[in-house]
Amino acid sequence: MNPVLRRSSAHVFVSSLASPSLSYDDEHHLDRVLRVEPTDTISVSDGARSWAAATWSRSRGITLTGEVHTEAPRQELTVVCAIPKGDRSELVAQKLTEVGIDRILFFETMNSVVHWDAERRKRQSERLGRIARESAMQSRRLTLPEIGFCTFEQAIGLPGVGIAEPGAAGTIDSSINTVLVGPEGGFDVEELGYAVASVRLSGNVLRVETAAIVAGVALVTAHR
Repeated sequence: MNPVLRRSSAHVFVSSLASPSLSYDDEHHLDRVLRVEPTDTISVSDGARSWAAATWSRSRGITLTGEVHTEAPRQELTVVCAIPKGDRSELVAQKLTEVGIDRILFFETMNSVVHWDAERRKRQSERLGRIARESAMQSRRLTLPEIGFCTFEQAIGLPGVGIAEPGAAGTIDSSINTVLVGPEGGFDVEELGYAVASVRLSGNVLRVETAAIVAGVALVTAHR
């Protein structure tokens, strides 16, 4: 990671580096929470792998102080996770954003215990999107992950898919771009019958949120 990006006083996202401007919430965060001074160096990203060093003040807004850097694109990495209990989906969104996953999807399987109706999915999408954005700023990411929901049939059709299954012979390598993580009861036999790779995350049975994070780390490591 570029040392300027790593050591910046804050990292924010804007719609354009050519004419950067912050939302009210981001301005409040810089001013009241982080207490950024006009002389502090911050980093600004357009969410499309480009960023630049800058300064910020309430009177002047954002002023770029360095050249624009652009990170080379790579294959998109996806973790599809069975909806976990309680608020653990927030932990999944936060940590998968930090480790660098591009697409974080939630789904229901035959053995799922937790089910969200359309209204709750909408609310969760908004909340998890905010959590992912905050995590991306904290971790100095240059992109914002996609957060959403899908069916098992949609998930199984994603590119380079592997199903996480305790005791599987295979592991996550560069041929795997997408990992499906089932509920704590595991995938149904019918779901495991699809002709896709099965991958082992651990020698133990993991909680849903733990398995999702382990899968994310393994994906990123395999594609370095």
